[in-house]
Amino acid sequence: MTRDANLKVRVKSAKGRKLSSTRWLERQLNDPYVREANRLGYRSRAAFKILEIDDKFKIFKPGQCILDLGAAPGGWSQVVANIVNSQSTSGQVLAIDILPIDALSGVKAMKLDIFEENAISLIKKQMIKPSADVILSDMAPSTTGHKATDHLRIVALLESALDIVDNLLSEGGTFIGKVFRGGTENQILNRMKRDFQLVKHIKPQSSRSNSSELYVVGINYRK
Repeated sequence: MTRDANLKVRVKSAKGRKLSSTRWLERQLNDPYVREANRLGYRSRAAFKILEIDDKFKIFKPGQCILDLGAAPGGWSQVVANIVNSQSTSGQVLAIDILPIDALSGVKAMKLDIFEENAISLIKKQMIKPSADVILSDMAPSTTGHKATDHLRIVALLESALDIVDNLLSEGGTFIGKVFRGGTENQILNRMKRDFQLVKHIKPQSSRSNSSELYVVGINYRK
């Protein structure tokens, strides 16, 4: 590993390492958000995305019950737990993923596939309140490179997250979900506009510029 005159890290190719892996490693080493996440002890660079979203919309407050869907490795849950538990012991962050999540202070992890038939009832049993104040979804499918397929997959995940919203989000609550650019069909946006007083899109500065991801935010849920 070397650095050029502009202090950019260059990763030398290694036997057995794919070119794509070398490029990924080089991108990670040169990403200021990755370095800052490591410095601050955040689980992932995604922590800065949710901080930016909260800075704009003022979503999180002490004592709230938060559901974090697709939470692994826990970057969002870690940041949110610091807020909801900052002045109260009554807050809850329930982090849900099909992958295991290493223990985090103030976070209850739940290994679950939200597509399971009884997923909603299993989640509800773990909640400290009858309904959540905020539901987050950073879920994203493994990309195939085929635009139409990837579009269908992200839409399916968003629809599943909204099904959970319909069952578990409190009146006046907030939803944040990941989409890909061009990935929120009119049908989904119409559904959200019907259910929320305000619906906005945001692409945080900490989201990589070459990424097509952005987030849709639904504020003031109406049952």
